[in-house]
Amino acid sequence: MNFEEHAAKPLLAQHGIAVPRGGLARTPDEAAEVAAGIGAVVVKAQVPAGKRGKAGGIKLAATPDEARAHARAIIGMEIAGHPVEKVLIEEQMPIERELYAAVLNDTSSRSPLVMFSIEGGMDIEEVAATAPGKLRLQPADIRRGFSRAEAETLVRGLGLGAAEGKVADALARLYQAYVAFDAELLEINPLVVTRDGRVVALDCKFVMDDCGIVRQPDIACAGTPEKLTGLEARAKAAGLKYIDLDGDVGVLANGAGLTMTTMDVIRHHGGRPANFLEIGGEAYTQARPALELLLSNPRIRSLVINFCGAFARTDVMTRGVIEAIEALKPRLPIFFSVHGTGDEEAIRMLKDRLGVTPLATMDDACKSAVHAAKAAA
Repeated sequence: MNFEEHAAKPLLAQHGIAVPRGGLARTPDEAAEVAAGIGAVVVKAQVPAGKRGKAGGIKLAATPDEARAHARAIIGMEIAGHPVEKVLIEEQMPIERELYAAVLNDTSSRSPLVMFSIEGGMDIEEVAATAPGKLRLQPADIRRGFSRAEAETLVRGLGLGAAEGKVADALARLYQAYVAFDAELLEINPLVVTRDGRVVALDCKFVMDDCGIVRQPDIACAGTPEKLTGLEARAKAAGLKYIDLDGDVGVLANGAGLTMTTMDVIRHHGGRPANFLEIGGEAYTQARPALELLLSNPRIRSLVINFCGAFARTDVMTRGVIEAIEALKPRLPIFFSVHGTGDEEAIRMLKDRLGVTPLATMDDACKSAVHAAKAAA
């Protein structure tokens, strides 16, 4: 779950990281009212997307009237597909230098990764590519955390001068917030040192692990719901676990792990999966809405149905799919892979009712589906 800046910054403040004074405004007049209590401000579009400044969504205002005018221009814009419905009005800061700080889930080290750079305000990918020596990385042991001493080591020798201790403190507190709020990513860009020696978070990007939503209901209510495609919205309403992708090979499998493996095998054979869709042990009742969903996708040119049963019986899942196919009569080629508990009965049903013989392996089914999709292109 993504959080807009105005919802993320209070979480930093809870852990002792300084943020600018400000307030949220949904109308130009509210923007002027907030600015009147602050002075010179920044008017910032609130959407769960980056590069707002380049899109014209961040403006400086010296007076309340200027803040009103900027808010009028920004509210109603669209940035990265998101309509701007509100703006954050914040005090302008006397910036001495801009830094970058983040903690994120790192798959390569299988641990939280603390990142710091003296090149704040830039895309971190650009820093990594053009000035790798200015980007420092420190994997953290989730069992013991990331200490102030480790933060001091990470920032040492980067010419931070008198601000070095305060920057290290902010970095250690950022890690504490990352853990406390079940974050996948907690990023401050820029983290600034002001001319009067303060260290302040001027922006914040917070992505919560979806598994943490149930543990953090008070925080999650301030998050921005993921923008769903039309098919994803239909799937959610039907209780199906579905994600739209841009490929042309449809995927229907039982279990998230098997579904993802099927997608990987499709890619291995040069194909592009059109979706993630798993229906689990309730396939008998979910098969028809699941198949209807896939058939509604005009990009899909072939379909892999992959069932592997342990406790879930493949014959029960296959029966549901057969009944859905008999009712919907799809015209696209379908390739089956069925293994595990009940597979002999499942294979017999497919032969008797559909005249179909499942492929010997998942690899064979995926490879055949990729070839069929390419032939139909």
